[in-house]
Amino acid sequence: MEMEPQTEREHIISIQGHITGVKRELNNLKDDVQHVHKDVEKLGGKIDKIYWVVLSTVGAVGLIFIETLLGMV
Repeated sequence: MEMEPQTEREHIISIQGHITGVKRELNNLKDDVQHVHKDVEKLGGKIDKIYWVVLSTVGAVGLIFIETLLGMV
């Protein structure tokens, strides 16, 4: 059960406490976002490598397929 502020001073102190808590949470979120951003940047290079491997494989299979079709003619 939460206590209700009785006076204006208690209301102001309560509001200041909430503001301090919000500032702390924002700082924590900023740290988390920076960490996630670094991880995404690292994944970007790996995804590019996987993309090129898949693209090269599809291209090689396509060339083999075309070669097979031309061999039949």
